[in-house]
Amino acid sequence: MPEWWTYSTEDFLLFSPRTYWRLIERHNEALWPAHVLMMMLGAAILLWLVRPRPWSHRVIAGSLAVLWAWLAWSFLWERYATINWAAPYVAPFFALQAILLALVGGRLRWSLSWTGRALAGLALFLYALALHPLAALLAGRPLRGAEVFGITPDPTAIATIGLVMMADGRWAWSLLAVPMAWCLASWATLHSMEAPEQWVLLGAALVALLPVMRRRTARDAGP
Repeated sequence: MPEWWTYSTEDFLLFSPRTYWRLIERHNEALWPAHVLMMMLGAAILLWLVRPRPWSHRVIAGSLAVLWAWLAWSFLWERYATINWAAPYVAPFFALQAILLALVGGRLRWSLSWTGRALAGLALFLYALALHPLAALLAGRPLRGAEVFGITPDPTAIATIGLVMMADGRWAWSLLAVPMAWCLASWATLHSMEAPEQWVLLGAALVALLPVMRRRTARDAGP
């Protein structure tokens, strides 16, 4: 029996890269043209960040809550579970994220303040919205396999981290745990498949640690 240190992440992959990317393609085909609506929603969220309205904070939080609940069912439960036995166990955490966004997110102020943290969040959000779908082409895969905000979890998790980085208010940090955990899990999967976009997922997870570390530092420095 091989020693445990001789195993690599590829040995624990439950499916082939071809099976995974084909699943993304089938998911896109089933939901088209919802992708256009998701891109329009992303553009609207960006506008509300730059020019907030009295109601826009609740709309942003509510929209994200709906997307996470939708992904729990449409992607994890209905699609990803066909190739990954762990997907149904992850779906409740996506539902939890939706609940947190509904309860906590509506009380936050979602706006672009042009501070260092907010600018990092803006960069993540713009990447998830505009650049992540193009990763398929850069990796030599067809555009029909593009991962789009609101349609697949990876860009949605990255975008959520970016948006929370721009949000102000108590308990905002609590909205980072689930998307950060997903980014780490997805990074491990993509790393096993040697997908180039793996490093963006890892980077987004590390960026999500900043508000948590800042909160802990502020608490330790308190009286």
